[in-house]
Amino acid sequence: MTALTLGSDRTAPAAKRTPAPGTHWLLRLHRPAFHGWIGVVAVLGLALIWLWGPLTDSAIQGWRQYNACDYDAGPCAYDQNAIVRYKSVYMYTTGALTALPFVVAAWAGASLFGRELEHGTAQLAWTQGLSPVRWLATKLAVPAVLVAAGTGLLVTLHRLTWSAGDGRIDTAKNWHDSLTLHTNGPTTVALALTGLTAGALAGLLLRRTLPALMLALGFVAALRVLADLAMPHLWPTFTKVTSLGDAHRSDGMQVDSGLVTSSGAHVADPGCGPASSSDTCAALYKKLDATGFYSSYHPESHYWPLQLTTTALVLAVAAALAVAAFVLIRRTTATTPRVAQEAAV
Repeated sequence: MTALTLGSDRTAPAAKRTPAPGTHWLLRLHRPAFHGWIGVVAVLGLALIWLWGPLTDSAIQGWRQYNACDYDAGPCAYDQNAIVRYKSVYMYTTGALTALPFVVAAWAGASLFGRELEHGTAQLAWTQGLSPVRWLATKLAVPAVLVAAGTGLLVTLHRLTWSAGDGRIDTAKNWHDSLTLHTNGPTTVALALTGLTAGALAGLLLRRTLPALMLALGFVAALRVLADLAMPHLWPTFTKVTSLGDAHRSDGMQVDSGLVTSSGAHVADPGCGPASSSDTCAALYKKLDATGFYSSYHPESHYWPLQLTTTALVLAVAAALAVAAFVLIRRTTATTPRVAQEAAV
């Protein structure tokens, strides 16, 4: 009996378990997209380095020549092409960096999640020893690292580029310009990560390529608008009061402005202008009991507090979307068969 037992053990084939797909599977499946992402980061990075160095230096020199011109003495030559070239490349690179969170959202919703669920690729992976939760975790973790690293590098280069020209190039954007404000700081990275998690949730909800793409894009667009609206109110402002003879001006990101009354109350500015501009304006301000203009604004020293508070809020939204995606996949795949468990039985 012992011989029979041993003989049967020799002839019985060993049970083989299919190894669960991991990071290498994800990289192979989406290799073109990952190569494309690396290419985009490389091209934008090189453009920003070019802008940071030679283009900024030539534009600064061009503006020095222009400001030194004495047009009363006759024609004056300056390097206009260098000024225009700097402005154009800055505009294109800033626009491209602004668009990256939308690109990530579109790819995540359409290719990374929507198409795989629509075509059954995801369901096939779940029957190869990879649980739905682990599938989702892998498909979020690996792209998140690449997206954060690539976008973070580009944001750093953009801020270095902007800083090199700030105060030295007359047409350089100010720090609170809508596009520059975000592309100079971590809010762009946070928006890109939100695009990834929004694409995941959209794909799991709709399980179709195009609808998931549209939903992810719409969510990132709405979040970007809300972030712009909320940012000025996430940190206390400075308030500057001027006389009625001076037009009220802010020295940064303006949040509110109007008239100050003798009691210290703030009322809406009728838009008449300085009291010295006309007797009509002076009479109107006297009727309103106004004593001056006020302007509530954020100076440049508030840049990082505004950036970090907004980034924290956007990252909280990204985390909430990720949690919602995990909850959804647990509920919708609770009865998914596991080949590995059947093989073990």
